[in-house]
Amino acid sequence: MLKQYKLRFYNFRLVILLLGITTIGVLLVGSAMESLKSRQIMGAVLGITAMLVVSLMDFSWILNFYWLIYLFNIAMLLGVMLMGHTAGGATRWIDIAGFRFQPTELSKILLILFFSRYLMDHENDLNTIKTIVKCLLLLAVPLLLIYQQPDLKNTITVLVMFCALIYIAGLSYKIIGGAILILAPMMVIFLSIVVQPDQKLIQEYQRNRIMSFLYPENEEYRDDVEQQNNSMLAIGSGELTGKGLNNQESSANKGNFVSQIQTDFIFAVAGEELGFIGCSIIIIVLLWITLECIRMSMRAKDLSGKLICCGVATIVALQSFINICVATGIMPNTGTPLPFISYGLTSVVSLYIGMGLVLNVGLQSSSYKTSISWHK
Repeated sequence: MLKQYKLRFYNFRLVILLLGITTIGVLLVGSAMESLKSRQIMGAVLGITAMLVVSLMDFSWILNFYWLIYLFNIAMLLGVMLMGHTAGGATRWIDIAGFRFQPTELSKILLILFFSRYLMDHENDLNTIKTIVKCLLLLAVPLLLIYQQPDLKNTITVLVMFCALIYIAGLSYKIIGGAILILAPMMVIFLSIVVQPDQKLIQEYQRNRIMSFLYPENEEYRDDVEQQNNSMLAIGSGELTGKGLNNQESSANKGNFVSQIQTDFIFAVAGEELGFIGCSIIIIVLLWITLECIRMSMRAKDLSGKLICCGVATIVALQSFINICVATGIMPNTGTPLPFISYGLTSVVSLYIGMGLVLNVGLQSSSYKTSISWHK
């Protein structure tokens, strides 16, 4: 399970980037809601500890239990359905010893682990109909459990993550092209249905968010539009250098013009208090973290390690893109947290576990194996 690794193969650059972005997150959450700052620090400490422990565990050994990981994931999601905590019309949380835990966040990491091993085992027959159908069926179970919470944003995130994994594993371009030809008209049909007032495909609040984006001038969706408009005003008010952390000027932070500023709209706080320069630094660091994960994938000793790194990179990149697009009015409101910055213990700890796996893949790169062989 644990191996002796050489310290010089540890990706300290990635660790420094993670510590930097987490520090920014703690400061922004504390500014948005001072009462949550200590909990965010605790989440960061737990996450960093988990990352260090996982980074020293042989990821190949962990993948030996991939079926147990899959079954645990299903049991965890079923637990949400059977005894989950409901808030805001959604059942996504489980209360454990006074802490609210969102299993879907950890589920994304567990699915990366499962499919990393499963796709490696079926690398030679990946492009057969039988294997593709099996993969889709294995994905469908957790996907449906996440969707029924309801949690459309994480359903989409897991689906995109799976598409990235199966593409990197070597899925034929012919199959990809065929899937696009099928999905494109299905998306058009989906949108044409959800805009109808009596539709049953998605929840009403989800429909309202889509409608407010498509028809922002409609008074019926004024509240949803106003949320994003105020977010953009807050970001713009920070101008180049921002107003400074914990400023007392009325805006997204102190004026309560935007709800959920500690989670979904934390980027509005960053724009107001850190300005264009601060927001640019956040984007650059998140992009750098994503690229470091991809770099680790290129050094992986096998396909499973490559898939782990690319899966974690997809999560970080996709959630960052969606969160920032929502805060700046480019996409409908989805409630997606900004990785390592938004408040949320489950999200922070789960992402750090994913980063620990990436670090371990880097420790077992081809250069590491060459060095060990030379010393022997």
